[in-house]
Amino acid sequence: MSTPESPPDAPSGVPARMDARAWGVLFVLCGAIFLEGADIAMLNVALPAIRADLDLSTGMLSGVVSAYVLGYGGFMLLGGRAADLLGRRRMFLFWLAVFVVFSGLGGFATEGWMLLLARFMTGVAAAFMAPAGLSLITTGFPEGPLRDRALLVYAGVASAGFSLGLVSGGLLTAIGWRWVFFAPVVLATAILLIAIPLIKDTGTPVRAPGGFDLAGTITVTGAMLLLVYGVVRLEHPGRGIVLTAVTFAAGLALLAAFAAIERRSSAPLVRPGILRNGSLVRANAAGGLLAAGFFGFVFLATLYLQELRGWSTVETGLALIVVSIDAVLAPTLTPRLVRRFGTARVIFGGFVLATAGYALFLPVGADTVYAAMFPTVLLIGLAFALVYGPVTIAATEGVAEEEQGLAGGLLYTAFQFGAAIGISAVTAVQVAALAGSGTAADGFASIRTAALVPVVASVLGAAVIAFGLRTRTRTGATPAPTTAPEVTGAVR
Repeated sequence: MSTPESPPDAPSGVPARMDARAWGVLFVLCGAIFLEGADIAMLNVALPAIRADLDLSTGMLSGVVSAYVLGYGGFMLLGGRAADLLGRRRMFLFWLAVFVVFSGLGGFATEGWMLLLARFMTGVAAAFMAPAGLSLITTGFPEGPLRDRALLVYAGVASAGFSLGLVSGGLLTAIGWRWVFFAPVVLATAILLIAIPLIKDTGTPVRAPGGFDLAGTITVTGAMLLLVYGVVRLEHPGRGIVLTAVTFAAGLALLAAFAAIERRSSAPLVRPGILRNGSLVRANAAGGLLAAGFFGFVFLATLYLQELRGWSTVETGLALIVVSIDAVLAPTLTPRLVRRFGTARVIFGGFVLATAGYALFLPVGADTVYAAMFPTVLLIGLAFALVYGPVTIAATEGVAEEEQGLAGGLLYTAFQFGAAIGISAVTAVQVAALAGSGTAADGFASIRTAALVPVVASVLGAAVIAFGLRTRTRTGATPAPTTAPEVTGAVR
């Protein structure tokens, strides 16, 4: 993405300012992350129609959702490092093409196993594509205000993809549920055709002197698959609790084996020292808690509006679309707040707003009007604008260029685990609150009880960031000097 405006001392391939080509590249990468969020949301809305048409059991339908989660969460860390080792452009384009193929397969599915395969491979494709796209931004724009702006635009579009996907999913399902799969194929193909001539690789792939870390790759991928599967099983408390415990134990054992391998490896897949970066660890923890609260809330709100209040999928999507205000605020308001108050304080403020929004949802009942729910949705949209983008900045700032793909993989793994844990937690709490009863009043009460989960997640997120602020104040630490005077510090 080199431009004539690049100063003599600018890194090769890095623009000094956002010219037309840089905006074009950002547009393509934003399109891919928008596609990923919309794909997930559209499928969730279409699930009842898919079950009715293909006569799927509840277990098979749940498996369709879990298959994507397994592929996405299980291969995300490997996907991030693959971008560094094999080339960011190559990984982005190849796995975008894989996404096209298997999303199309899902649209032609006539059996449950075809949907399972399609969703698993779509999740794997997203696991490689997302960190590659993020690292193309973090290595293609210089650290500082320019990269911050690009990341905040990217984060806003990602959030909009999910919220707009809820609405478009409802509309497409009304035409036919197969369009929930075909529409992403059309969009992804257009993005791919534009990206091939436009995107240039940033930097050169890392050449590990000790060769590829095959043992580390196998153990960490196995660990992620088992841990994600264990989290998914938590959605059904009391069913196969021994198998769930064994799954977690095996996943943790593989994770311990991976850590031991990485300490001895001459070319580790994940350099152990990167996890000693307190800013990166806090940013990832905050990202996971943000996802836990947000996806847990959306799941509960969908159940509340559709199953208890009888709203249609389109009405539910329109009710939640206010969350996409993040797409407008992230690139406009958030950069100004970050420059004035610093990344950590903005993230902390976002978690405070999220806590307030989720708390306002706690009294919902059979007669709650949408006007009473609107402040919740609005505050969550504001919170997302203040947290998602700045967390992305904090998780990648100060990381060496050759590890930017890994940093993206770590962040998206945190997001995925957070989302899975949030949905599993609200499901488990709701099922436990509903046990032994089945009246409508009990249904509303169970939603209110489960709604405490997003509140707790947001409080914990605020505490994680507040700890970083206290540490920074106590030690008197200041951000490391940079060549750009406007660049903000990470969550230290």
